[in-house]
Amino acid sequence: MTHSDRRAVLGMGLTAGLMGLAGDALAQSATRGDAPTETAVAKPAPEAKYRVPFAVIGMDHNHIYGITDAMIRGGGVLTSFFATDPQQIAAFRKRYPGAKLARSEDEILQDRAIKLVCSAAVPSLRAPLGIRVMRAGKDYLSDKAAVTTLSQLADVRRAIKETGRKYGIMYSERLEVPAAVMAGQMVHDGAIGRVIQTINLAPHRVSAPNRPDWFWDPARNGGILTDVGSHQADQFVYLTGSTRAQVLASQTGNFAHPDHPKFEDFGDMMLHGDGGAGYIRVDWFTPDGLPTWGDGRLFILGTEGYIELRKYVDIAGRPGGNHLFVADRKGTRYIDCSKVPLPFGPQFIIDLVERTSVAQDQAGALLAAELVLTAEAKATRATKS
Repeated sequence: MTHSDRRAVLGMGLTAGLMGLAGDALAQSATRGDAPTETAVAKPAPEAKYRVPFAVIGMDHNHIYGITDAMIRGGGVLTSFFATDPQQIAAFRKRYPGAKLARSEDEILQDRAIKLVCSAAVPSLRAPLGIRVMRAGKDYLSDKAAVTTLSQLADVRRAIKETGRKYGIMYSERLEVPAAVMAGQMVHDGAIGRVIQTINLAPHRVSAPNRPDWFWDPARNGGILTDVGSHQADQFVYLTGSTRAQVLASQTGNFAHPDHPKFEDFGDMMLHGDGGAGYIRVDWFTPDGLPTWGDGRLFILGTEGYIELRKYVDIAGRPGGNHLFVADRKGTRYIDCSKVPLPFGPQFIIDLVERTSVAQDQAGALLAAELVLTAEAKATRATKS
């Protein structure tokens, strides 16, 4: 989409309440990309334009709950799911008791009533699954990282061109974070002039005892820049409006996990696009004393001001998350974004039916993936000395 298209969409969605889909309807899901909660089961917004049957295949990451909830909020009807792990099956059934457990992946792919398949499988398996889904005539929505090698990315692009299907990527740190939604609207409304640079800092808590084997293996998760950095690359592409970009420099390192020598607990990269510059740092060093999983911070520098987001926590400051600070020609101000509606789910469901690209620009989503894959591939090794 062009900048004017984005401004029109976001302005309509937030200032008009996204066709009335504000308040309780869009606040039903408390997951927003994180672990599920039993007390906040998603419900379709009454004003949702369509009801679209969808299925889930692969739930190796808890992000599947945020993805599923977003589709339900938008009007998606969860029809069936497939998994083989008994614990995953039990947890998913408990949260979505109306969904049927399919006997196989093929049962879902061959069901002509199902129009969309969502997945949070092991990252290295997501692209091959998405290609099978598209070749079965369905659209696909994957957790990030949605591709883990440049070869996979080439295969995905080829399949999109050949099938005409959508390969959506849930970059939840922008699409499902109210402060990020508000920042996107402000940027594309011209609130801080032309964007010059984005700086994105994204520490995460490692929670080692709870991590599966694939978490420690870059061959399966793509490495820290591909995995965690996908969110930040997406924000860089979207906020700068870049349609072409390159990786100027990147590095990864393992500073504190000698028991997993291939694991990367730190990474950063410098990007240059035709819409602006970007710097990204990701790590697994959230301290135990922080009351949430990470202190995600985003700085957006424009020619007429700047915006800072404290997405998940304002340390020693205001309670909760979704804090936005802006400085411009008029002065400085704070915006509490906790009640901002989340437009992605409703927009994506409409896109599936009307074959539009309001919720996500396909080329932009894959450009973000290409950037992190390239950064990972060319990264130098950061060391302690």
